[in-house]
Amino acid sequence: MRRFGLAFNQYFEKWMFLIIPCSLLAGFFMASELQYFIGAVPYLFAFVTFTMAVGCGMKQLKASAGRPGLIILVFILAHMISPIVAYAAGILTFGADSPYVIGLVLFAIIPLGVSSVLWVGMSGGNIPLMLAMVVLDSLLSPFVVPAGIHLFFNSAIEVEAGPIMLDLTIIIVLPTIIGVSLYEWSKGKIADRVKPAAAPLSKLCFVLVVALNAAAIAPYIGQLKQDMLTLVPLTIALVAFCYAIGYFAAAKLKDKGKQITVSYATGMRNISLGIVLALGYFSPLAAVPVVLSILIQQPMATLHHYILQKLNNNKASETTSLHVG
Repeated sequence: MRRFGLAFNQYFEKWMFLIIPCSLLAGFFMASELQYFIGAVPYLFAFVTFTMAVGCGMKQLKASAGRPGLIILVFILAHMISPIVAYAAGILTFGADSPYVIGLVLFAIIPLGVSSVLWVGMSGGNIPLMLAMVVLDSLLSPFVVPAGIHLFFNSAIEVEAGPIMLDLTIIIVLPTIIGVSLYEWSKGKIADRVKPAAAPLSKLCFVLVVALNAAAIAPYIGQLKQDMLTLVPLTIALVAFCYAIGYFAAAKLKDKGKQITVSYATGMRNISLGIVLALGYFSPLAAVPVVLSILIQQPMATLHHYILQKLNNNKASETTSLHVG
């Protein structure tokens, strides 16, 4: 059983670049059947977070939370520079009065994506640091999101803190507390014991999350027909920029794990919250770039993971050649 679980996990990660797009397509084509299970997304995410947290101790989390400089860098890149770029690109492409501009900016302002924790874990990043940043950024979101929207569009919106805090507690806080507590109780031994079962299950949970999110946005796909030829490339470029800015900004750290973590932190957003805000406070067209970013964000994360693995393998080969030489 142990060998099967580890082999499955390795096989899954190898073919992630195909599995994630297929999950998105399955979600769209089976939207009517999957609609009933969309409410399970927070709990599926919670298990993914638990699987990541069970390999972290209090010492690691404290060390990660004690790096304010790195966390501030991520917040500046994700919630200041990225929204400015999105705003400028939107205005230059569609004009200042276009609702698409709001959607592009909204994508950049919303909190860091919870799924980034899984990608950071698979790509060799710093899981405790990513967990700390997701929690802090989500806690600040009821203040950051309204302030950002008001700054760019002079529109006052109120984001209810209660639902965000509840989702945050279910998805991040409780699973992290349980996982870290088990790590401390077992003196770090539990991670290796549960990995053969927990790792493949967490991957399956993540596939379900992707499919269920696709099912949730399926009713809005009809709105994507307008301006697709312009909006799709622009959204792809914006999402790619968010990944790239984090990767290159953290290059000076000379720490591959932190660089990977920062790149995923700046690249991924909590798109579910973005759709709720776009549809609740703005024109439905404002939700179109946010919906598009869902379609693009996970495949882009897969591509980013593939590129990171290639870069790491190439560097490892160069190092080996130098030693041999």
